[in-house]
Amino acid sequence: MVDPQVIDRMVRNEADMAYRRRVRTVFEWLNPTGGDLILDAGCGRGFYPNFIRHASSAHIVGMELELPYLRIAQKQLAGKTGITLINGNIYHLPFPAAFFDKIILSEVLEHLPDDCGALISLARVLKPGGLIAVTVPNANYPFWWDPINKTLETLFNTHVQRGVFAGIWANHQRLYTADDLRAVVVHAGLEIAAERSFTHYSFPFIHNIVYGIGKELLEGGLLPNSIAKVADRHNVSGDTGNLLNPVHIGLRIFEWFDRRNVMDEPPGRSSVNLCILARKPA
Repeated sequence: MVDPQVIDRMVRNEADMAYRRRVRTVFEWLNPTGGDLILDAGCGRGFYPNFIRHASSAHIVGMELELPYLRIAQKQLAGKTGITLINGNIYHLPFPAAFFDKIILSEVLEHLPDDCGALISLARVLKPGGLIAVTVPNANYPFWWDPINKTLETLFNTHVQRGVFAGIWANHQRLYTADDLRAVVVHAGLEIAAERSFTHYSFPFIHNIVYGIGKELLEGGLLPNSIAKVADRHNVSGDTGNLLNPVHIGLRIFEWFDRRNVMDEPPGRSSVNLCILARKPA
């Protein structure tokens, strides 16, 4: 079992409190060990491969369709052992059957036109008894996480899907109810081993602040180096910098709002994320 303190240190500078819980959930459920071969399907900029290798000796393959994201991952993780990064399509995986021990599918399913087809494809390359950690955005999300879209959905049955104000709907095909997520997992021929829902309380408009503004400034190189270094998810040192660093101050505020949240919210309560640990039948 990976030391929880190591995980907490890796995400100590993370402003998205739901992301912190997603990382903890992936480690808790998949428990990467030295003999594991793990696939991060839709690895984006390579955060999970970096986390996995920092905290364990498991070998991880990061696969990403979007080349600009893959190039960032390759640059950030260059020279790190135990990580393989490839450009690939989740519907046409370039791996033999029963190849991987475990799979990460975090915040990916909601982007895909055929979510069930993607899970069926992943199940093919998973060993019998192997595990897939799935996380998706919850259709029943809290008002303060994304007030703009919650208001638009409630009053006008619409939402913002692109741009600074996209919020939780950013570039997504859909959000999920708990029943939706269970149904697609079961229909793909997988078993449900565990379920989880988390992050009910949040700082107002935090999704827009972290992703609509903060992420764009960071990736555009518009932040001072002292702020960018602390805010970079590839920085797993846990160093928050000077106490007067704006990131440090912001984190303390966000954490104050987050203090009442738990890792397992009761069924039916609004939350940012739904998660399922799926198992391929042995």
